[in-house]
Amino acid sequence: MGEEKTDPSLLKSTRRSFLDILIGLGFSVLGVLTFYPVIRYLWPSMNSGGTKESGITISLTELSTGKSKVVVVGGKPVIVVRTEVGVFALSAVCTHLGCIVKWDGSLNRLICPCHAASFDLNGNVLGGPAPKPLSTLSTKVVRDSILIGKA
Repeated sequence: MGEEKTDPSLLKSTRRSFLDILIGLGFSVLGVLTFYPVIRYLWPSMNSGGTKESGITISLTELSTGKSKVVVVGGKPVIVVRTEVGVFALSAVCTHLGCIVKWDGSLNRLICPCHAASFDLNGNVLGGPAPKPLSTLSTKVVRDSILIGKA
């Protein structure tokens, strides 16, 4: 009974193919991790704000005049601001890089704490790097409740 010999060139070829595949997969993963944020920045999602298809109701007592509250509407964060003029609901996601905006009552503006973008209560960009306004949701005060979106 003879011993079977393995051809060394075949073994080398198999190792080489395996390493080529492994290196290729590594570069592919690195490429995705590198370019995905760049693509998200250059082409932000068209639906990066709140949704108008769904809605919620919150109690008017939860939100005193001059204050804000972040709620979830349609799975997305929405900032609700109550002023002497009325109640406003806007997407809480900054259109620059997706940070959550905060209400600054002393300036009567929504401010992105990460990159200093600022917005008025209609969602318009007042300053900073934000490429487009915040989307707005409809609000309605009924008795002692605030209806946000299509509630």
